[in-house]
Amino acid sequence: MAHAQHLDVGVHDPVMIQQDDQYYLFATGRGIAMWTSPDMENWERLDPIFEEAPEWTHNIVEGGRYHLWAPDITYHDGMYYLYYSVSAFGRNTSAIGVLSNPTLHPDDPNYNWTDHGQVVRSVPGRDLWNAIDPNIAFDDEGTPWMSFGSFWKGMKLVRLNDNMIEIDTDNQEWHTIAARHRYWKLEDRNAGNSMNGAIEAPFIFKKNGYYYNFVSWDVCCRGEDSTYKIVVGRSRDMTGPYLDKEGENMVHGGGSLVLQGDENYAGIGHQSAYTFNGIDYLVAHGYDLRDEGRAKLIILEMTWDKNDWPVVNLYE
Repeated sequence: MAHAQHLDVGVHDPVMIQQDDQYYLFATGRGIAMWTSPDMENWERLDPIFEEAPEWTHNIVEGGRYHLWAPDITYHDGMYYLYYSVSAFGRNTSAIGVLSNPTLHPDDPNYNWTDHGQVVRSVPGRDLWNAIDPNIAFDDEGTPWMSFGSFWKGMKLVRLNDNMIEIDTDNQEWHTIAARHRYWKLEDRNAGNSMNGAIEAPFIFKKNGYYYNFVSWDVCCRGEDSTYKIVVGRSRDMTGPYLDKEGENMVHGGGSLVLQGDENYAGIGHQSAYTFNGIDYLVAHGYDLRDEGRAKLIILEMTWDKNDWPVVNLYE
């Protein structure tokens, strides 16, 4: 594929994985959208993951499939795991659930999603964090960790059990891995705004002996008024601290710019990062100013400078 793909595929919050000679993309969409492609350029939309919202999610938020979004896909020990967010927009009435499937090929007779229910939940007034935007990463020992979060007091990281479907309560570890300034007088149930704590969508990518923590700053989902941008920090340890190019800790608002909007995009964000066939990619959505600010899929090749920081060019 070309180094920079600007695709007429309408998605929010895209994540990808490769099985055999097919790429699969999952994204926010009614019931969690699923797409497939042989080349990352020509995408076919498949049936959504959920025909209706799982029963357990009704205890979190009413509204059915419209409140399922921001998935993450990973593979471990012969099984694919799809994590998904359950949330009311702009509130931390939220939870993260998980499904498993032995294959992503819909024509395979073994294709079947099994829902394992809730992994973690946030409650307004109790928690100053938001249980959405999951991402799974494995440390050097093979231990799975889930990062997640949106606004409030930032991005959290929690250790999972090897079964991939629940928090490791025997060795429970919680960490804050990125945050931005939040005015101390803000009411606990208030998410904040573009001037207060606007950070979300952590994604940890292991490369060059570092864990890179990509996050999105500022605001999504406002079409031509979106201000999304992608920043990064890195650490030798999964649990941090994650520092930017200037040595600033991401917990204290640090983050080095990777990508932002321009004359074609109002904002770019909710990123994911992968290595496919020996090439590193950054995947995101951008609000297309040439199409009334609609969210579109962007796939960009990612290279590394002499100091091992990611370099992503929006155009070839």
